[in-house]
Amino acid sequence: MRFTPWATRLALTLSLSATALLTACGGGGDGGGSAQVRLLNATRSFPQLDLVVNSKTINSKVAYATAGEYGGVDTNATGTQVQQSDVGTSVSATTPTLASGNNYTYITYGFAGAVRTTLLQEAEPAADANKVKLLVLNLAPDAGALDVYLTTAANCALTSETAATTNLQGGAGSGYISLNAGTFRVCVTGYNKTTDLRLNIPSVTLESTSVNTLILTATDGGVLVNGIKLVQKGAVTNYPTAQARVRTVAALTAGGKVASTINGQGMFSVGATSPLISEYVTTTAGASTLTTSVNDVPVTFAAPTLTAGSDTTLLVWGDAAAPKLAVLNDDNRLPTVIGNVKVRLVNALPSLTASLNVDFSAIASNVSPGAVSNAGTFSSTTASQVEVVVPTSATPIFNNNNTTIAFPANSVWTFFAVPNAAAAQGMTALPKRERP
Repeated sequence: MRFTPWATRLALTLSLSATALLTACGGGGDGGGSAQVRLLNATRSFPQLDLVVNSKTINSKVAYATAGEYGGVDTNATGTQVQQSDVGTSVSATTPTLASGNNYTYITYGFAGAVRTTLLQEAEPAADANKVKLLVLNLAPDAGALDVYLTTAANCALTSETAATTNLQGGAGSGYISLNAGTFRVCVTGYNKTTDLRLNIPSVTLESTSVNTLILTATDGGVLVNGIKLVQKGAVTNYPTAQARVRTVAALTAGGKVASTINGQGMFSVGATSPLISEYVTTTAGASTLTTSVNDVPVTFAAPTLTAGSDTTLLVWGDAAAPKLAVLNDDNRLPTVIGNVKVRLVNALPSLTASLNVDFSAIASNVSPGAVSNAGTFSSTTASQVEVVVPTSATPIFNNNNTTIAFPANSVWTFFAVPNAAAAQGMTALPKRERP
């Protein structure tokens, strides 16, 4: 097996523990010949992609979680582009070394502005009878290090199971793992956190003597992952996540208390005094059941429909006598530029707009009550001055001179502008480090 990553942007260093690494990037393999190549589309931003090698279209309109048919290419002319279908713009380009007589799958993954392509050489010898070989690729660098378990249990309540691969970094491969053939539940968790479930695949069948690759790809929220199984020189099976992550933010005036559950899981199990941010809980995507109380009095809000793979904030805000609910989509993917910090502003003030400035530059301007800004970025080395301001106050309601904040490279933050009865102006902001 050979597994080679290419990046179309400066990105996370890819540390591969796979059995062999194809490092050469010059055209021409072994004096000439033909290799068979195909494209697997694992990117979330482009629903259809084309594979073009030496100006020859090999695959067209390859949909997400599918692969094209193999096509022959000259190993002396391997200039390759992955192009956006119908438009023809290149989203990834490379010139790999290909060996004649071999099969390869180009795996393109990531998001617009952060698209990468990995080359998988499909030349691993078949497993022994009643055995399988499994390679796991973590192509979800936004999700961080992951552990992968294969179990025959009825759920992912991991207790004594041993991970098939552990601490698998973003961009890394596990190397081929020998397993018994059979049908398994696949549980993917955060590194060394068995309760931090990122993907639950109820049933994956690994046939006797087969060679398989399990590809973990990013979700829109950035923390959960999707799965794609690739059989060497064979079929592709999609295993999208059926989960979503949800949290509640209590941001009522006068320190109002909020309790909330989603699908029976407590976010604030007892009344949380505003302002306060709950941890995310992982739950089933789709139509949900939401229970909320304010100052111990049940309040009925329309329950959100949760998109699979998403992170969602339920913002309970406004006057405690007439509370409101804002359902906010959270983009917790890492910054697309290495070394940057990604920030956004949520405004839970009852009637004022709010803005976020970093080093005297506007990151978010005039965010309406109950709304969230788009994410902005800045270099982690330049964050000497951070302030949240409102139009009625000559001084910021928050600045980092009063609250010491370190902004590590590649981190993700949300600032919440909230009422605070204890503050001199009745307003403040809560900085929340989301990632990593």
